Amino acid sequence: MRYIESHSKDPYFNLALEEYVFDRLPREESWFMLWQNANSIIIGKYQNALEEINQQYVDAHGIRVARRLSGGGAVYHDTGNLNFTFIVDQKNTSDFDFSVFVVPVVEALRKLGVEAEFGGRNDILIGGRKISGNSQYVHRGRIMHHGCIMLESNLENVTDALRVKPAKFQSKNIQSVRSRVTTINENAPRPISMEEFKAALRAQVLGDAGAVPYELTAEDLTEIEKLRAEKYATWEWNYGRAKKFSMTREEKFPAGLVTVQMEAENGHIREIGISGDFFGNGDIRELEAGLAGAALDEHLEEKLEELGLGDYMSGITPAELAGLIRG
Repeated sequence: MRYIESHSKDPYFNLALEEYVFDRLPREESWFMLWQNANSIIIGKYQNALEEINQQYVDAHGIRVARRLSGGGAVYHDTGNLNFTFIVDQKNTSDFDFSVFVVPVVEALRKLGVEAEFGGRNDILIGGRKISGNSQYVHRGRIMHHGCIMLESNLENVTDALRVKPAKFQSKNIQSVRSRVTTINENAPRPISMEEFKAALRAQVLGDAGAVPYELTAEDLTEIEKLRAEKYATWEWNYGRAKKFSMTREEKFPAGLVTVQMEAENGHIREIGISGDFFGNGDIRELEAGLAGAALDEHLEEKLEELGLGDYMSGITPAELAGLIRG
């Protein structure tokens, strides 16, 4: 396994770096990355940015908003937060098996005297409270798994910068973001520095001998900066899914929160937008385009099956989505 540590704190650069490693660096290699971002909110691939963030607070505090390649929910990053990424061939693990990648983090924490566990859909927990959210992107037989770990993050920003929908808490018996999250150092027997934590995680993943870091070449950096400028730093990528629709329906399923916004005419879907913190592999715009013109009748479930719903929304059944759309 090859190792990359980013020295940039720019979220747009680091997300571009992930995609570049995923698509462009030798795929016969497995990759492990550590990186940090300055104050930023990273939203999931399928989320509507304006619904997930407190824009006024974000603007006032200079917090950048960036969209990642993977699904799942919005997370807050700062320099008290450590991000990790695994990039491997899909043959080495099953699609969306988060535990394979989370176990090394849990073991590294245990060796530092912190008892953590993998829980929920995609979280690492200490005493039932979240310290890490994880997500995955799968494409052409390759898996990118990444997670953010709160070592000593500013939890006030976590609370105030995100606009979390009440439906997120329905199945958790929790009333606020702040009561749901914690940091490692709030629970550690002694304060753990960021460098100590990085070293422990590297040793757990790469072995005590470690690995020689891959040094990005000038050509690599040129291509990453190009991807940053043309995609990850653009309004269209980060906010462009925000549209106005006359009808909105929302439901929390076991596989994630789904919001459907729609224009309908004469019992048919004229235009539809689907967003949420669910996971999936396909481009949700393909599913939305496939539903344009579909009748809002009892055959909608069959239509969703024909369109291959599972490729776009993992764990959401055609019956569940059809029921939400039809109301």
